[in-house]
Amino acid sequence: MITGTLTSETFLQAVDLTATKAQVFDEAYEATTQYVPWPKAYGGDMVAQAAAAMMRSVDADRQLHSMHSYFMRPVDIGSTVRYEVERLRDGRGYSTRTVRGFQNGKPVYAAMGSFQVPESGPDFQPEAPAVVEPESLRSAAEVLAGIEGAAADYWGTGRSFDMRHIPGPVYVELEGGTAPQQAIWIKAFDSLPDDANLQRTALAYVCDYTILEPLLRVNGLTWSTPGLATASLDHSMWFHRDGRVDDWVLYAQEAISGQSNRGLAMGRFFDRQGRLLATVAQEGMIRA
Repeated sequence: MITGTLTSETFLQAVDLTATKAQVFDEAYEATTQYVPWPKAYGGDMVAQAAAAMMRSVDADRQLHSMHSYFMRPVDIGSTVRYEVERLRDGRGYSTRTVRGFQNGKPVYAAMGSFQVPESGPDFQPEAPAVVEPESLRSAAEVLAGIEGAAADYWGTGRSFDMRHIPGPVYVELEGGTAPQQAIWIKAFDSLPDDANLQRTALAYVCDYTILEPLLRVNGLTWSTPGLATASLDHSMWFHRDGRVDDWVLYAQEAISGQSNRGLAMGRFFDRQGRLLATVAQEGMIRA
């Protein structure tokens, strides 16, 4: 039975960074990983926290436009991660940063990010896929109503965002078949501050929840498959246009390749007006 309340506090707490003394690079911040009902922290914590740390290290006129990450070790839940930021370069139009996450004295995460001073130029993007409206779909809480357990409670209300699957979710049952594509309407449960950087960290935070699901789908798996083990290995994200994640965004996803218990998936975020906000590519380990 779903017992949680609908709030975005989990996300906001995850990206609430505290400045601390740098031990390795130029500046450092600490953040806490959020609760999940399995043995290791959610990978989106690290992506969003590292993005927020890098954003603090550049001038306000520069926007994060690309980020590339590696997940090196499992991270403890509810524990502090220290993010050390190195200022690699600050040019007239672009800045480059690296960031490493440390926990228990060991590196657990590494990323590079590039920032740009926005410019005027030609504008092109693919069309957003034609899908049903989010109001016609069941929320995760509605899908999981009547199902007991910590996982169902977390999926239903604990992730800070309302997520509605097309053609159907893969929580307990494989709804919608084994095609290598799916889409998800996503919206923060609460209104978020009017801050373009925070909205981008929200996209970075939420993107990891479901990006491996097309790979589960093509293999006939669900998150509840006995013995299933998954892990994010590496992650790339490109931010194209400003948008709001406290309004509905469409996350269109596709499984690209699966082999050697690894799989690659790609995703695109569109706002409700069809503007392409961001593109994601992620490789993950999937063992069943």
